[in-house]
Amino acid sequence: MPGADWRSESAYHAAKTADTVDIAWEWLRRDREYQQDFRALVSSEHSSATADHFRRKWGLTFCG
Repeated sequence: MPGADWRSESAYHAAKTADTVDIAWEWLRRDREYQQDFRALVSSEHSSATADHFRRKWGLTFCG
């Protein structure tokens, strides 16, 4: 939503139907420390231990 006016209610129409997971993800993906950790994880040759640490640090659970 680049360029959206954060003060405009119409810019957030989807928020009315968002569930907890949606809001948590939107919050997390804007966190600068998370962004840095994610870039570091993706750019490294990470082991499963590194990925596990990342998931634990950020409280992530992946369901399939």
